[in-house]
Amino acid sequence: MRQFYLKHFIFLNLLILCCFFVYLSFLIHHRQIGKFSSTVERIKQSGVMRMITTRSLNTFYLYKGEPTGFEYDLARAFARYLNVELDIVTTGWNNLFTYLDQGKGDFIGAGIAITNERLEKASFSLSYMDVQQQIIHHRLIFGPRNINDLAFRTIHVRRNTSYHYRLAEIKASGIALNYVLYDNVPTEDLIAMVHDREIKFTIADSNIALLNQRYFPDIRIGIPIQKKESLAWAVRKNDPEMLREINRFFVYAREKKILRQIVDKYYEHTKAFDVSELKTFHKRVKTYLPKYQEIIKKEAADHGFDWRLMAGVIYQESRFDPRAKSVTNVDGLMQVTQAAAMEMGIKDRLSPGQSIRAGIKYLNRMYDRFDQIEDEYQRLLFALASYNVGYGHVKDAMAVAREKNLNPLIWDSLKETLPLLAKPAVYQKTKHGYARGWEPVEYVERILTYYDILKQINFS
Repeated sequence: MRQFYLKHFIFLNLLILCCFFVYLSFLIHHRQIGKFSSTVERIKQSGVMRMITTRSLNTFYLYKGEPTGFEYDLARAFARYLNVELDIVTTGWNNLFTYLDQGKGDFIGAGIAITNERLEKASFSLSYMDVQQQIIHHRLIFGPRNINDLAFRTIHVRRNTSYHYRLAEIKASGIALNYVLYDNVPTEDLIAMVHDREIKFTIADSNIALLNQRYFPDIRIGIPIQKKESLAWAVRKNDPEMLREINRFFVYAREKKILRQIVDKYYEHTKAFDVSELKTFHKRVKTYLPKYQEIIKKEAADHGFDWRLMAGVIYQESRFDPRAKSVTNVDGLMQVTQAAAMEMGIKDRLSPGQSIRAGIKYLNRMYDRFDQIEDEYQRLLFALASYNVGYGHVKDAMAVAREKNLNPLIWDSLKETLPLLAKPAVYQKTKHGYARGWEPVEYVERILTYYDILKQINFS
């Protein structure tokens, strides 16, 4: 009996001891989790902010090994605002809110619209863009004329998106449409399927539709099926301080025009083209560009430029036609003037190799002259404008920007002041006089569109 009680006593003590260690481990773990009282404090202490997103053209992707995309640029600006590093956590669309709940990231930035269903899962920031859901169909397929005309049509969308929710609403209203749901398939992939006539219809937000039309010129953007919706970032419901910090940043980004610059970079120049222009570009990229691709690559590399951007310049100048002649009698692939040709040391402007060499060399000279601009992307836009309208006129536009209390070192300001050089009240006070200042603005926007298209093409 004594042995029984002794064994029982030892067992109870061991059990108590085990419980103590379990409790102690829980306390240590709990203290580790609760080490930071908020997400914002953790970010500032660690120096790293984590954005949960998906891989797509309008969110985040890698180009030549470098991260890019609208959501990435916006998050990078937020990281600079907090003076921390940005870490990107990518996942499939269906896992965005799961990752947020599990603490794998600090917020979601994935071009998501605020919906009632999502408000149950997370808290949303101030909106940074308004969009509208629109039907996407092939040019050879008649699109619906109104919501009622969706009846008996089959529409393909990603599961658990605002598109999915909207189609469910329409079907519940009595319109006998059908829809097919996909898991973790980007909207741009469904748009590609429409373009290739694998499916007839999908839905895309208006910004995504415009962005993708440049890559898929045979698609048509059809009727809207929803009122305008607001895109925003999402945070955990129990994270009010992170929400306040994001909202402060968005107010700051609007005041400093940071948000406008990023929006313009990705979406502004999508509006400057009609479908026939885009189709012509795609055709000439296939038939003409291969003839000059290697020389463009070589000359671009010599000056540190992306060859695809240089190809965009050449197309804008000559449509890849080496005998192209402008209304001002400027010749060749890069429309190099006689004076510039002599300055760059070439003799035959109709020679594709010499024209490309001179044009890229001259563009590099313009780039070097804007060494006061620290941001390389902004500096490149100034150089492109100078290639079109002349360095002197760009300097005049910068001076006008200063007079208007605009930042003279950002392209957003010059988009406003360059067109003013055509107004007597402005150009009469400048050093270089009158200029058709709207032309370099359109020139730069078109080249950026060509560049964006070329970045998505797989060249052998």
